[in-house]
Amino acid sequence: MSKRGKANMDVSLDTVYNPFHGPTNLPGPPNESEEQRTRREQESQDAQSISREIDEHLLETKKILERRRRAIKMLLLGQAESGKSTLLKNFQLVFTPIQFQKERGVWKRIVQLNLIKSSSTLYKVNGAQTTEASTSLRKEHRLLYLRLSPLLVYETSFNDILSINPEARDICVRAGSGWKSTLSGKLPRSSDDGLGGRDLLIKSDPTQVLEASADDILSLWADPAVQDVLRWREIRLQDYSGFFLDDVSRVTMKDYVPTESDIVRARIRTIGVEEHHFVAESGRSLGTEKGSEFFIADVGGSRSSRSSWIPYFDDVDAILFLAPLAFNLSLEEDPRVNRLEDSLQLWRMICENKLLANCALILFLNKKDILVKTLASGVSVKRYVTSYNDPNDAPHVTKYFKDRFKSYHRKLSLCPRPFISYETSAIDTRGTQSVVLAVHDSIIRRNFARSHLI
Repeated sequence: MSKRGKANMDVSLDTVYNPFHGPTNLPGPPNESEEQRTRREQESQDAQSISREIDEHLLETKKILERRRRAIKMLLLGQAESGKSTLLKNFQLVFTPIQFQKERGVWKRIVQLNLIKSSSTLYKVNGAQTTEASTSLRKEHRLLYLRLSPLLVYETSFNDILSINPEARDICVRAGSGWKSTLSGKLPRSSDDGLGGRDLLIKSDPTQVLEASADDILSLWADPAVQDVLRWREIRLQDYSGFFLDDVSRVTMKDYVPTESDIVRARIRTIGVEEHHFVAESGRSLGTEKGSEFFIADVGGSRSSRSSWIPYFDDVDAILFLAPLAFNLSLEEDPRVNRLEDSLQLWRMICENKLLANCALILFLNKKDILVKTLASGVSVKRYVTSYNDPNDAPHVTKYFKDRFKSYHRKLSLCPRPFISYETSAIDTRGTQSVVLAVHDSIIRRNFARSHLI
């Protein structure tokens, strides 16, 4: 095409009427009335306004997608009570400590609710017995139970506020329910932001009742008859997440402020998939500077929710897989299934998944502190795992299960990839934070290597 022809084409394109762009005062059709002209120009202006809004929305969407592309994306996987939420809190502690501190008031309420929930369990478990021993126990403790009954009122209040199933063992909230905002709106307002000092007595604030009930809770928990009933029913509250019965004197104080360890130990179970977005408040490690972004999906751990994990697989940098070393426990939702065997089955499924062939898999053999206590109490691994023949101590037991995970990783992975594992106790904040930094650095190095930057 000649330059002259191209120029003519350019001119003709520029003069074509486009209702979405260009000036609004272009000549209208012949014999156009004043009313028609006004309406036409208004419609043109409206169309341009809509077009600009669409362009701005597309530009903003592009920016969001670009930010997400550059962010570190992780998926937390594991069965219920494997420690996913606890690990997530440790990530917050490392990369967003200021925001973490701002949420202390909310976590104070959760710690209090955990204590109330445990006290309620003591109350209900012992009150439900019908044996001769429990009959005398009820007579002996009737007055004690009566004095603790106001705590049940606060448990009901929390259940209503957070829409919690009162029959559930854990405090369960639905993903996306905004439970932190809900609790924040129920916190007392005072000069020290509700973290101590003067508390306003409102419906959702159990501080005064807990303070008044402290001695009764301690008496009930320490009572030999109560402990006998718990043993008879094979209930070990101290192995549950959110256990604060050994901290009653401290947690029930009026000016109680939760420590970092308390917040990490606090238990609230999320049902469903919830994505958390963090913006690093400072540079803590390789490749991270202030403003670096993280997207971490915390997936509900129940067996029925596992099909919902698939959409979160396509663009993650790493999957953090938590396997609690609970060789002697079964799943709450299916008592026939051993928890560790369930973790191995889930690990096999992840290793052989085609969508994850190029994804980094990082294994956390978690709750090693509970493993040590379990073995020290005389529980034999061989009773639950017949293939185990090594000494009944933590180092050998941990190595045995680590080797099993490693074997499946090697055999089932579709592409060669390094086996990365850590032995953790997620409530050990200092140790776990060191692991968090190491995990972050390994992801950054892997991304650099894949981008041929190192």
